[in-house]
Formats: sequence, C-alpha cells, structure tokens
Amino acid sequence: MGTATNGEPITFEDFCLLIKDGEKGDLIDGVIYTSSPDNTDVGDLFVWLMRLMGDFVEERELGKVFGSRVAFRLDKPQGPEPDIAFVRTDRLHLVKRGYVEGAPDLAVEIVSPDSVERDYVKKREQYRRAGVPEYLIVDEMEQRVTLLKRTTSGAYREAKPRKGVLRSQALPGFWLRPEWLWQEPRPKKRIVLAEILKT
Repeated sequence: MGTATNGEPITFEDFCLLIKDGEKGDLIDGVIYTSSPDNTDVGDLFVWLMRLMGDFVEERELGKVFGSRVAFRLDKPQGPEPDIAFVRTDRLHLVKRGYVEGAPDLAVEIVSPDSVERDYVKKREQYRRAGVPEYLIVDEMEQRVTLLKRTTSGAYREAKPRKGVLRSQALPGFWLRPEWLWQEPRPKKRIVLAEILKT
C-alpha cells in the first residue's frame, strides 16, 4: 500500500520520521509503501538466506550484511529498505546510525503477495537508477530466483545459472543453487557455507 502527504512527494527525512522502529517500509519516488507481516515460509527463507550471506561476508571479511529494517538513502524521495543488503568494506563509511547514505552493492528482495509489482517493477527501476550493481529477486511463491546485473550501459541484464549455480560479482566468491531455497527441509547453513567457501 502506498501513501503520500497532500499530494506532495515524501522526503527521506519525512520517511524516517513516519516509519517507526520495527515497521517495514520503502520510499519509492516520494511514496511510502508498507508491507504486511511476513508469512512463516517467507520469514524462514529470509532468516536462512540472511544468515548464509552474513556468515559468508564475515568469513571473507568483505563488508556488512543488513536486514530489512535498514533504509538506504538514494536521494530525497528514494529510500528503500531491501530485505537483505550488502555493503562492501570500503563503503562502510556510508553507514550512519539510522540509515545508509547511498546504495547497497547488492540488494535482495523476497517477494510477498503484496510486493509483486513493487519488487519486480518499481524497485528494479529504483535500484537501476541508483546504480546498484546487482539485484536478487527471490520469489517464494513461484519458486524462482532472478539475479539482475547492471551492465556498462546502466541497464539490468538477467544472469542465467551455469551448471545450476548463480554467481554474484558484487559479493565476490558468493554463489547459490536456487534449489537450496525450496528444499524441505533446507540444507544446513554450515554445510552450504562450507561448500561455497571451498571454491
């Protein structure tokens, strides 16, 4: 659901005041979009993937992984809160107490029923304009993972899996087998992490 005030675009400063701690919101083109509470399947997927990425980044000392309550200030009317985001070590000076001043190096969105258009269309364009190098869309409902990589022309191009694996360039050395996300039960993170780290 999107909200604006008196037809005027909401600024990033207003967004930070209006969205309370514990609430999930995105500021896209001056409009605030809030999300319904996660269902348990999406919540479990979020925790699994965030912990895997976070442990990988910590092990390789590549930067920091943030969860879904951290806003990235792109410009005055743009402030998304990616479900998961990665910021490289050399850009950690952009991390402030209540937000990040700039775009993430990798943004991850986990699609929910009320965020389909927002994740596939609005946020894709928002991240592209902001120069986010990679955007990963994880669609639990369709059991589909889409990895978008920004080209030199500034457009996003979908990366296809090679031998069943999607490889990140923005998060060097990290790769993912999409089927891991849909397995019941999901493979243990320590086993998956060990497999990723040995390559």
